[in-house]
Amino acid sequence: MSIDLLSKVQENLHYPPLQKIDPNTQLVKNDNITEDQNNFSQAAIPVVLTGLYQYSITDKGATEILHGDYSTNWVTKIFDEKKSEVIKKIASYANISDAASFDQLNNIADEAIKIARENMPDGATIKDVKIFFSNQLNNILPYLPATLRMGDLLNDTTLDDNTNKMEGPISSLMHKIGSAFSTPETKEDQQQ
Repeated sequence: MSIDLLSKVQENLHYPPLQKIDPNTQLVKNDNITEDQNNFSQAAIPVVLTGLYQYSITDKGATEILHGDYSTNWVTKIFDEKKSEVIKKIASYANISDAASFDQLNNIADEAIKIARENMPDGATIKDVKIFFSNQLNNILPYLPATLRMGDLLNDTTLDDNTNKMEGPISSLMHKIGSAFSTPETKEDQQQ
C-alpha cells in the first residue's frame, strides 16, 4: 500500500497544506505564507519525518518505531543530543516558543508513527520499517526548508541538496534509481 506520509500527517493533524521548496531559490514556492502556524507546519512536519527516516536506518530505531510505546518522547529519541538545536531551529523559523514547538513536534511524531504502523504489513519486520521510511524520503525532502540546514545537523548533507527538490521526468527517474540503490539492510542481510 502506497501512502504519502507527509500529506497524511498534515491532514490528520489539521495543519495547512505544505508548500514545496523551489530548488532554485531554496525558498517556499508560495511566498504568500506569512502565518506562524503555516511556517511551523512547513518546517516541523518535514523535519520530524526526516528525523524518523534517519532513526529508522538503524535496527534499534526501526524496532522502536515498530514496537515502541506511543507515549514515548519521540523527539528526544529521534534527535537525541541534537534535540535542543532542532527545536530552536523550528521555533525560530515559525516564530514560536521552544516549549510550544517541542509539544507539537512530539504530536507530529506520534501521528507519523501511528500512520506508519497502520500501513505496515501484518507481521512487519524492521526491514519493512526501513523500507517504508526510505520510500517516503522523496515525498518529504521537496518540502524541507533549506534554511533549517537539517542535513548539516543530522550529518547527511544530501538532505539539503537542492536536487531533492527538483521535479520533472529526469529528476523523477534519478530519484527512483537512487531509491533502488539505497534499499535499507538489516544486520541479517549484511551477514548473508
